[in-house]
Amino acid sequence: MNIIALGTLKEFWVMHPDSEEQLKAWYAEMKRRSFKNPHEIKERYQTADAVGNNRIVFNIKGNKYRLIVKFDYLRQKGFVRFIGTHKEYDKINAEVI
Repeated sequence: MNIIALGTLKEFWVMHPDSEEQLKAWYAEMKRRSFKNPHEIKERYQTADAVGNNRIVFNIKGNKYRLIVKFDYLRQKGFVRFIGTHKEYDKINAEVI
């Protein structure tokens, strides 16, 4: 899976150093894998939630941070749409961001 916007993740972990290790591990694993649908992602990341419109919300650092990725399963691409604190996440619409 090709994850678009590594720079966004890097900017985030510079501001929130406690997220760096987990975001790097998540990114590295996603690059090695391919997923055909949200169910396959959910099987691997049991705390992830499909929120519609091909978006998956991942819990980072024990749900302290939320990561939203929009997936194009056919092209094997994931587009980082949001990374932020849980409080910031509560202010957005995960299905349309």
